[in-house]
Amino acid sequence: MNSISKKIIVVFTCILSIACEDVIQIDTPNIPPKLVIEASINWLKGTPGNFQIIKLSLSAPYFDTQILPANNAEITVTDSSNNTFVFSENEDTGIYMTYNFIPKINEEYTLNITYQNETYIGTELLKSITSITRVEQENNKGFSGDETELKAYYLDPENEENYYFFEFINDKNSLVDLEIYDDEFTNGNEIFGFFSKEDLNTGDEIIIRNYGISKRFYEFIFLLLQQKTDENGSPFETQPTSIRGNCVNITNPSNYPFGYFRLSEADQFIYTIE
Repeated sequence: MNSISKKIIVVFTCILSIACEDVIQIDTPNIPPKLVIEASINWLKGTPGNFQIIKLSLSAPYFDTQILPANNAEITVTDSSNNTFVFSENEDTGIYMTYNFIPKINEEYTLNITYQNETYIGTELLKSITSITRVEQENNKGFSGDETELKAYYLDPENEENYYFFEFINDKNSLVDLEIYDDEFTNGNEIFGFFSKEDLNTGDEIIIRNYGISKRFYEFIFLLLQQKTDENGSPFETQPTSIRGNCVNITNPSNYPFGYFRLSEADQFIYTIE
């Protein structure tokens, strides 16, 4: 190889190295943070349900990984008999707690949050749930034949419109799978919540929780789960539309919050993989 050819190769290599180090700048909208309300009042069967928590945080730009708590808010929940339950913040965590909540099936509750001189309100019913009667396991399932399937059976009440929210929690790694169901075509029948997963071993514990939910929350969580299914993880794609919950800002409606105020009776079944 002559000297001229060597010089051309060196120059080309230098240009290629510089080009590979270029940084792509992605402009993301600089939107003021919004209040995120995680207000799930859960009354587990067999417990008094007096201890409840509500979590407040602030939304963040797409690439931020830090979630900031919303501190120093004033939170109350009031029932239709004007019983008021005050939630107090645990230090500066954004987690607000009460120890005297009184749960009642089909009772209407109103959430009231005052944060940075703005008031947020949400109203919802506490929905009942039927118990999980049994869990059945099948191995070697799924497309590749290496999944374990669980079916958590429950009896849907007759002549009622019911909606269900399932959590399947792997106690080993705390991973959670969510499922929702309605009884439009199964009213009054025995039906099941379905869970399927690879890499489950004999002795693993799966915590199965079923929550009674309203139709509005069913539609809310359906859209959230649909977005999760549709997204492909690319930051260059148009981001999903913000889904409004049942909480509104009555002081400044344009500064709407994210999240939902939900109240559910819950049933729990702990299953050990065979």
